Amino acid sequence: MFKNDIGVIGMAVMGRNLTLNIASHGYTVSIFNRTPQKTEYIIKNFDNKTILPFFSISGFVNSLKKPRCILLMVQSGKATDNIILKLLSYLSSGDIIIDGGNSFYKDTIRRYYNLLKYNVNFIGAGISGGEYGALYGPSIMPGGNKSAYNFIKPILKSIAAKIGNESCISYIGPDGSGHYVKMVHNGIEYADMQLIAESYSMLRHILNLSNQDISDIFSQWNQGELNSYLIKITKNILKKKDSNGNDLIDCILDQADTKGTGEWACKEALELHEPLTLITMSVFSRYISVLKLQRILASNILLGPRNHCIIHNQSEFIEKIRQSLYLGKIISYSQGFSQLSHASQKYHWNLKYSNIAKIFRSGCIIQARFLNKIVEAYKYDNTTMNLLLSPYFQELANKYQNTLRQVVSDSIQYGVAIPVFSSAISYYDSYRTSFSSANLIQAQRDYFGAHTYKRYDQDGVFHTNWSSY
Repeated sequence: MFKNDIGVIGMAVMGRNLTLNIASHGYTVSIFNRTPQKTEYIIKNFDNKTILPFFSISGFVNSLKKPRCILLMVQSGKATDNIILKLLSYLSSGDIIIDGGNSFYKDTIRRYYNLLKYNVNFIGAGISGGEYGALYGPSIMPGGNKSAYNFIKPILKSIAAKIGNESCISYIGPDGSGHYVKMVHNGIEYADMQLIAESYSMLRHILNLSNQDISDIFSQWNQGELNSYLIKITKNILKKKDSNGNDLIDCILDQADTKGTGEWACKEALELHEPLTLITMSVFSRYISVLKLQRILASNILLGPRNHCIIHNQSEFIEKIRQSLYLGKIISYSQGFSQLSHASQKYHWNLKYSNIAKIFRSGCIIQARFLNKIVEAYKYDNTTMNLLLSPYFQELANKYQNTLRQVVSDSIQYGVAIPVFSSAISYYDSYRTSFSSANLIQAQRDYFGAHTYKRYDQDGVFHTNWSSY
């Protein structure tokens, strides 16, 4: 009896498009969905003889070649656990489950070791690119059993996005490492989007430019250092009209939603004691955006600056924003990769940062030209402490840091909120400070809590009776 190459469970947009992508590369695919209507929809609307529907778990599993390869594209959390539990009754030793959803990496670690008890291999694969990427080529970050990954590698490599002859997929490391990298990827995405939004805000509210003018500026920026997917779609968004001929962007409510992965990255940064300031502030910015009614009330009560500084040279200020945006993005990536390094040490993942940067170059939301510079930075030194210390980024930071502080200063004078730009220059200055004010904090902690402190001039740990002079 003929058996199919791979099975996909979960026929929402991502699962459906990944199924179509796999089938388009010559593989036979079994599909299953908890609600049969979505399975029926695909069969009715997509005439593809290599996609075969099943309406029971047993029939679905038995339709696959051994070792069976099953890609889960279901909601993270309990839904993923439930479907794995149902599958276990029908799986055999050596079968492979791939979780392609946005699962929390600690859940992936738990599932990985639980399934080992049944000799079932588990791959936690971060997949980025949205519905378009899923259909035409996503960025894929698989972690888990390496031999199992090598078995399914031909399928995943064929459907991944391409840069020249390279597929945007690479084995990340053991257990939950793939989903951890995807989590940090999403955190960087949050900061990237917020930095672009703040650039738009400065162009709109300080220079009073039209949406078309700003779209033209973003189009120019996309030709150079800032070339990226997010810059490209932003210039398109700013040109879009609604059915009444109005700029659609001006009709969209200014409340940004979250789905959890950005928050996860911030919580993990706290556990690792990593200063993930730009990503954290981008999450907080979404939170404050939701306080719409409070913001409207505050806008009529709380005062801002009365006298604005004058921007004498518009084109010069636009260039300063461009440079500041580029440096802000670099600082965000620096923080994200620093967190990956810390997590790799903690969990013994041995992450290869050059390969991770390669994966991000196409197919995913944060794809950008300057990722090639990150690839180069880590290619010869996987132990780089911080991207800002590598030659290219060090030179660029020294070149652009002054414009970043000028842009932040001007925006503060105008009363235009740019929380992530502000966080960028604060982090930059904090990171380059050889002697900080933390000595006073240590003295305060020792004063009220006898928490002790260390000295520059003597070895050991000290406590002082601060109340006696």
